[in-house]
Amino acid sequence: MATLIGNPLMKALVALLLISAAAATGDAPFIVAHKKASLTRLKSGAERVSVSIDIYNQGFSTAYDVSLVDDSWPQDAFDVISGNTSQSWERLDAGGLVSHSFELEAKRQGMFYSAPAVITFRIPTKAALQEAYSTPILPLDVLAERPPEKKFERAKRLLAKYGSQISVILIVVLFIYMIVTPSKSSALKASKKKH
Repeated sequence: MATLIGNPLMKALVALLLISAAAATGDAPFIVAHKKASLTRLKSGAERVSVSIDIYNQGFSTAYDVSLVDDSWPQDAFDVISGNTSQSWERLDAGGLVSHSFELEAKRQGMFYSAPAVITFRIPTKAALQEAYSTPILPLDVLAERPPEKKFERAKRLLAKYGSQISVILIVVLFIYMIVTPSKSSALKASKKKH
């Protein structure tokens, strides 16, 4: 291990790594985008897809002319119910967050794989538009046959998920109740002293 640290080639590699890390964290925007989608089954049997995209500027300067395009939803499989699959913002300040959401209705059944959304933005120091991509979503099983959920099964799942928190809260409430309410023996002694 000592020979690796003393090696001039390793020292040069570590120095190059540190310099490149410092240059990468320079005065530029760094766009991170998270794409989420959830399915909602309506009573009519239709299914809606709610899509939300959060765009964060984790860099040290403002990004200008920020544009989001999510064209991964084919028109033969989905209808746009509310919102748009694209959105633009004049600027996204350093440390800032913008969100965009839209809702689709599925036309056909099957597994659907959506591509990441594309975000373009401009940096004042560069003439070319910069591009970033959102995270992809997990495959969606649109209009899948799902067995009806029983009420007690849902309660069991909730109890399994939150049972420990509920028991701790109940223990704390019972303890406070015991401390706050006087016992029957002390209440009897107090009433005898008054007579």
